[in-house]
Amino acid sequence: MATDGIRSRITVDGEEFEVVQPPDSPGSYELTWVSGRDPQYGFAFRTHPPAPLGRAELEETVRDFLAQVDPATGYIE
Repeated sequence: MATDGIRSRITVDGEEFEVVQPPDSPGSYELTWVSGRDPQYGFAFRTHPPAPLGRAELEETVRDFLAQVDPATGYIE
């Protein structure tokens, strides 16, 4: 995940994520699932066309990710 950029935290359905928006890649988001089994695990995506997301859109994206995670392993299988 990126080390520079705009950093924030978001909690969705009790799960906490660190969100990084790299300064050199508009519309890109890197999310680390800090409350998950593996605090290094997460996902990244880019909007097309490059555009910032509102909180509701970001929460929906996190929920889509969480829906794919196997509760037994804590990972997408």
